[in-house]
Amino acid sequence: MPAPPKSPADLRRAHLVRRGLLVLTLVNLLNYLDRFLVSALVESLRAEMRLDGFRLGMLQTAFIVVYMAASPIFGTLGDRVSRTRLLCLGVALWSAATTVSGFARGFIGLFVGRAAVGVGEAAYGAIAPSLLADYYPQSKRGRVFAVFFSAIPIGAALGYVLGGLIDHRYGWRAAFYVAGVPGLLLAVFTLWLWDPPRGVHDAESAGPSRSGGLAATYGRLFRNGPFMLTVAGYAAYTFGVGAMAFWMPAFLERCRGIPREAATVQFGLVVVVTGFVGTFAGGWLGDALLRRNRQAYLWVSGGSALLAAPVVALALTASSPVVLWSGMVMAELLLFASTGPVNSALVEQVSAWERASAVGLTNFAIHLFGDVPSPPLIGAISDASSLERAVLLVPASVLVSGVIWCWAAWVASSLPGVRRADPPPAAGRGQV
Repeated sequence: MPAPPKSPADLRRAHLVRRGLLVLTLVNLLNYLDRFLVSALVESLRAEMRLDGFRLGMLQTAFIVVYMAASPIFGTLGDRVSRTRLLCLGVALWSAATTVSGFARGFIGLFVGRAAVGVGEAAYGAIAPSLLADYYPQSKRGRVFAVFFSAIPIGAALGYVLGGLIDHRYGWRAAFYVAGVPGLLLAVFTLWLWDPPRGVHDAESAGPSRSGGLAATYGRLFRNGPFMLTVAGYAAYTFGVGAMAFWMPAFLERCRGIPREAATVQFGLVVVVTGFVGTFAGGWLGDALLRRNRQAYLWVSGGSALLAAPVVALALTASSPVVLWSGMVMAELLLFASTGPVNSALVEQVSAWERASAVGLTNFAIHLFGDVPSPPLIGAISDASSLERAVLLVPASVLVSGVIWCWAAWVASSLPGVRRADPPPAAGRGQV
């Protein structure tokens, strides 16, 4: 029997949802281009400004510290006020700060510029996943988040490749200008996005509506065992992945003798291809297994991390270029496979009316214990010993993340309750 034709309201809503996913994904691409841009400029900044490994690592930490501190603030606001206006403010702020970083004359100027970028990206990072969760029903969120987070490898690769190429031809200052200006245009588009009602696709049993104040909201989140375990695993994952992303171009140049431009371009190509494939594969697998196991998102994340840890160790210790690049390709595929599922698990573990707060808390925790300490720590170890030894912290932290995520899946599976189902459509629900 053919499906009934969609009403004009349904067609308009579908158009708004597709446009929202497109714009949010494009902004996320620019988001990660900006984050990884500095990694491609490390050796040029070290030569021109005479920066040691610790201060180079602190450039990333300046961004991350402010980003994580501001994330809970914007998460709380995102559950209470217009999400699209906050998105516009955040994107415009970080794009302006990136552009201004190109005018820096020393370490302090760069440090302040990167810190300001963190404020703008915190608004986007806390709110965008909440908005996407209200655009699509639960049965599609693994794939939707895979599309959204596919911008991570593409943006990261563009950061490495464009940063390296522009730095080589025009200098590192031009790289900041190219990364910052397009975001000002995208900020306008975010203001026109649809902001649907919270929980529009979730059953009433999905969780209580917002009750109490800020303390009550975070009290519920801290008492949510599976959620907190998932965040802990995400922090360990972020420690390793953040360190590898920041130091890999320098590692390839210093420890493997690959020329600077070739190192950034080759690693960038590996990231974009493996990230695109791995992210979509993980999202698809999580959605497919969800029909059989309600904790499929966590099992996929944990399993892929456990498989990735020894492969990362092999790639980082290999002297043969064939083993190095083969191991790197497989490691990146496995690491990116967890991106969509773990973020889907996070939004499913909390009330629809507290998702932005939950994402804000997650961003705070994973960076506080993840890629805030890891770049300068590895930089300090490399100053005292060697970068080749320092990067071995990466596979160890990935292994820890896999163990914790599998533990979280086991704990959540033992709790009473049934996986949330998408509610039947109700007249007028979510119409614009």
